[in-house]
Amino acid sequence: MAENKTPNDSDAAFGVPHHVAIIMDGNGRWASQRGLPRAEGHRRGVEALRRTVRAAGEIGVKVLTIFSFSSENWSRPRQEILDLMGLLRRFIRHDLAELHASGVRVKIVGEREGLETEIRRLLDEAEELTKDNPGLLLVVAFNYGSRDEIVRATRRIAEDIAAGRIKPEDINSAMIGQHLDTAGIEDPDLIIRTSGEQRLSNFLLWQAAYSEFVFVQVYWPEFDKAALESAIAEYHRRERRFGGLAARTGS
Repeated sequence: MAENKTPNDSDAAFGVPHHVAIIMDGNGRWASQRGLPRAEGHRRGVEALRRTVRAAGEIGVKVLTIFSFSSENWSRPRQEILDLMGLLRRFIRHDLAELHASGVRVKIVGEREGLETEIRRLLDEAEELTKDNPGLLLVVAFNYGSRDEIVRATRRIAEDIAAGRIKPEDINSAMIGQHLDTAGIEDPDLIIRTSGEQRLSNFLLWQAAYSEFVFVQVYWPEFDKAALESAIAEYHRRERRFGGLAARTGS
């Protein structure tokens, strides 16, 4: 299994970040401010997702990860969950063909055990149809929580130890990375969160160790190519050290 790579690719250091991850936040507040139902905010959020996938490909981003549905989101009102699942179905049924034609490869991360059969089938379909595409890798975090991901990875390592396949002293950060949902995918260079909130909300906790964070004030339904370019411009103003010394100040 491929090893997770740290976010230090040359194109990330000197040009467009290789891997951008986005916490798509603010659909409900966007709708509330306009006197619209939350479902409309989520629908407009899907439109923003379409714009962002296109923009990422045009800008030259190689990997785009989106936090589409948290494992904690199941506690939301039932009608809102039904609305979100309906949007997922429509997105895959209506947008998957366009993504495939554009060369986008889709990968789903998150816990699939316990999902209803139709949802699992749609997620599997998205991956299977696009698995050989050479373009942008679109990583969709669905029913995803980073702590849950780490627990599941740890459990698999423990099972390997119990079976005698590895020894406890064999465990290192690379091995843990190989057991995460994101195994083989470079860690994000840049993580963007919309709506002004400044927290990770259980998203890519392990993978974000050396990521840059940009928190933008716009709600997700308003996010567009200009907002993405602005976040990338802010990313360029940072000096990434990966635990080392700053090139200019030595601090």
